[in-house]
Amino acid sequence: MLAHVNDAFHERLWPGPTGWLVAAGLGALVGLVLFPISTALAWGVGIAGVALALVVAAALTPRVAVGDGELRAGSAHVPVTLLGSATPLSGEALRAALGPDLDARAYVCLRGWVHTAVRVELVDPEDPTPYWIVSTRRPEALAAMLGAAPSGG
Repeated sequence: MLAHVNDAFHERLWPGPTGWLVAAGLGALVGLVLFPISTALAWGVGIAGVALALVVAAALTPRVAVGDGELRAGSAHVPVTLLGSATPLSGEALRAALGPDLDARAYVCLRGWVHTAVRVELVDPEDPTPYWIVSTRRPEALAAMLGAAPSGG
């Protein structure tokens, strides 16, 4: 999927090389099971399985974007006017934010193969969600983009 014309920040959280290899390997296993029955069938199903697994992996890759007055992370979106501070997270700060410091009401768009994120406070009194934690490979750029956007807090 291409970036929207008005997206000021856009990123797809693509799997790393290991993720693509795992997806391809799972697809190949489908064909491997059929080798005792028919070699030709096994190759055909295996190739189709690899292709299907790679397409599914690509289709399930979430998008993180800021544009048209909204922050979008995966299937969720929120107007930037309802956002407070944005803090880049990595290393121990990210582990703490996702572990002992995590509020169960928070929205988390996390991908384990992305080792950095941004915590974005919500200032909407009608929304019980206190903040979002969003995986991104460019946490400083996303935080700066959200800091430059008009906000409610």
